[in-house]
Amino acid sequence: MADLPTSQSNRRLAPRRQATWARAAIALAAVLLTVSAQWGTTKEVSFFGNSFFGNEILRDQFIRWRATTAPEPRILVVDIDEASLTAEGPWPWTSSRIADLVEILLSRYEARGVALDIVRPKASDPEGDMRLAALATHGPLVLGQVFDFDYEKSRPAPLRDGVPAGALPRLQPQARLADGYIANHAGLAGARHVGNMGFVPSPDGVLRHVPLVTRFGGRDYPSLGLALLDCCSGAALPALPDAAHMRIPFTRDWEAFTIASATDILNEAIDPASASGRLVLVGSSSLGLGDRVTTPHAAKRPGLGVQAEILSALLDRQEGKMPAPWPGRLIACAFALLSACIASYAFPRLSAVASVATLAGMSALWLGAAYLIAPHDPYFSTTAPLATNLFLLAVAVPYQWQLAQRRSRRLLGTLQQYVAPSVVKELLRSDLEDPLAPRQLDVTTLIADMEGYTTQVESLSMEESAHLTREFLDCLTGPVIATRGTLDKYTGDGLVAFWGAPLPIEQHADLALDAAHAIVERVNALSAAREALGYPPLRARIGIESGPAVAGDFGTSFRSIYTAVGDSVNTASRLEQAARDFPHDVIVGAGTVERARRHAFIALGERRLRGKGKATALFTPRDFPLSQVAMSMALDTKGSA
Repeated sequence: MADLPTSQSNRRLAPRRQATWARAAIALAAVLLTVSAQWGTTKEVSFFGNSFFGNEILRDQFIRWRATTAPEPRILVVDIDEASLTAEGPWPWTSSRIADLVEILLSRYEARGVALDIVRPKASDPEGDMRLAALATHGPLVLGQVFDFDYEKSRPAPLRDGVPAGALPRLQPQARLADGYIANHAGLAGARHVGNMGFVPSPDGVLRHVPLVTRFGGRDYPSLGLALLDCCSGAALPALPDAAHMRIPFTRDWEAFTIASATDILNEAIDPASASGRLVLVGSSSLGLGDRVTTPHAAKRPGLGVQAEILSALLDRQEGKMPAPWPGRLIACAFALLSACIASYAFPRLSAVASVATLAGMSALWLGAAYLIAPHDPYFSTTAPLATNLFLLAVAVPYQWQLAQRRSRRLLGTLQQYVAPSVVKELLRSDLEDPLAPRQLDVTTLIADMEGYTTQVESLSMEESAHLTREFLDCLTGPVIATRGTLDKYTGDGLVAFWGAPLPIEQHADLALDAAHAIVERVNALSAAREALGYPPLRARIGIESGPAVAGDFGTSFRSIYTAVGDSVNTASRLEQAARDFPHDVIVGAGTVERARRHAFIALGERRLRGKGKATALFTPRDFPLSQVAMSMALDTKGSA
C-alpha cells in the first residue's frame, strides 16, 4: 500500500489523536469521581465527595431487603410498655421497683446480665438507690448514661447533669468526643459498668451509626451494649471497628427480638426458660416517654430496639459471625474503571441510544454488586460508581454524539454522491476510526462506456446531446447504487464503479455482475425506445475485473475524491476497450471469474491487453442479454465463418 504524503497523513491523524486524548480525559475524570468519593471522606458520616443521601438511602434499601425475622435467642428485651405503666404506675418508677425488676431477672429467671436503658440523674428513693448501687457494684447490672454530642446545634450550652461513671481503663483510638452528659446521681457513681446510650443521627435524621467509645474529660466511656458484653458475656470484647462510629447493621427489626412486658416480669408471669442465660435490656417503648428514633427500617422505632440491634451486632462480632471484610472501596474503583473503559471502547461504535442502554446495564450490574458488598464493607460509597456512570452519560455520550455528527457530515459530504445510502449508514455504524483513509481491499471494478458516442451525438443539438448523456448515465448509475456499489467517477459518456470499498463486501464480484446485467437491460430498453424514434441503437461496453486495490480519499486540501487504484482497476479499463472487438457487451477478467459464486461464464480465449506483459484470459457471463449492436456483430461473425 502506498504511503500517504506526510502532511496529509498528519492532517488525518490529528483529529483521531485529539479524540483519543479527549476520551481518555473523560474516562479519567469519571473514575476520579469514584476514587474521591471512596477516599475523600473520613470513615464517619460525611457529605464530602459523594452524595451522602444517595449512598445512605441506597444502603437503607439494602437493609430492608436483607432484614430477617429470625428470632434473636441471645437477647431478651424487657419493655416498660403502656401495659406496665398502667399496671405499675406512671413514669418515673422508683428505684425500688426497678431494683425488683432486676433482681427477679437475675435470680428467678437466671439472666446472664441486665442493662438499663434508663438514666436516674436525681436521687429520690434511698433504699431503692442503695439496692441498685449494690447490684451495679457487685452484680451483673449495667447502668445507663447519655453523652451529648454537637450541643451547639440544639442548645446554647452543653448538659452537665449527674456524675459520669464506668470509664475504661485506657484510652481508645476510636473514641468520639462528647460535649456534655446526663448521668446517674452520685449515689450510683460507684457502678463498675455503665454504658452510653447517646448517639448522633445522620444529617437526614436517621440513626445509622453509634459511637462505641465516647471521650469526655480525658476519659473514655463504652456504649451500653459494649459495657454489657464486658460485664456479662464471659468472653473477650470484640475488636472495635476502625472508625469512631460503628454502622449498625440492622439485621433484625423490633419484631425479631423476644420482648417481655415489665409487668409480666414483676408478676413472674412468663416462662423462666425464656430469659435463662440471656442478656437482658430494660427500657421503654412507650410513646408517652418519647424514646423513639428513625431507623433504616422505619420511622418512630423504639430506642430500646436500637440498643438491642447494637447488642446483637456486637455479639455477632464477638462470636466471629460478622460477614468477612471485603475491599469495597477497591471493588468500587475497579468497577468505575471498567465502566470508563467500556465507555471509551464501545461509545465510538454504538449509537447514542445503545450507549445509554450500556450505561443503564452497567448501573444495574453495580447495584447488584453493591448489594452483595454492603454487609462486608460498612464504609465504601455504594453510589460512587453510579456517579461515574452519570458523568459518562452527561459528558461522554454527548461528546461521542458530537464526534459522530461531525464524522457523519464529513462522510456524507464525501460519499453521498458516490455510494449507496445503505453503505453510508453502515459506515456511520462501523467501528472504523477513519473509513475514508486509503487502505488495501479486495474489490471488483466495473468500467462502462457508450460505444460510438461521437457518432451518436454529432447529428444532435446540444440539448439533445445532453439529454442522451443524462439518460445513458442514469442507465449505468442506477444498477450500481442498487447493488451497493461505489461510484468512482463519470468519464463523460461512461463511469467507473467498484464494490468492496469503502466497506468490504463478501460477494462483491457477483454484485458487480448483477449491476452489469441490469445495465445491459436498461441500455437495451433505452436503445429500443430511441430506435422507435429513428435514432441509431445504443450499446454499453463493460469491463469487469476483481483483485487487490488501494481505495480511499486521495484528494487534496482543495477537494476530496474517493477512488480506487491498482492493477485490477487498470485491467477493467482494458477489458472495456476490448469489448469493442467481441459480440459481447460484458468482458470479464479471471479475477472476477474466480470470485463469482452465482454466475457462469464463457471463455473467450486470451489476448494481450495494452500495458500487460503477458496474455490475459477473457470471459463473458453466460446467458446475459445482448445489445442490438452486439447481436449484429455476432451475426456478422457467423456469416464470415
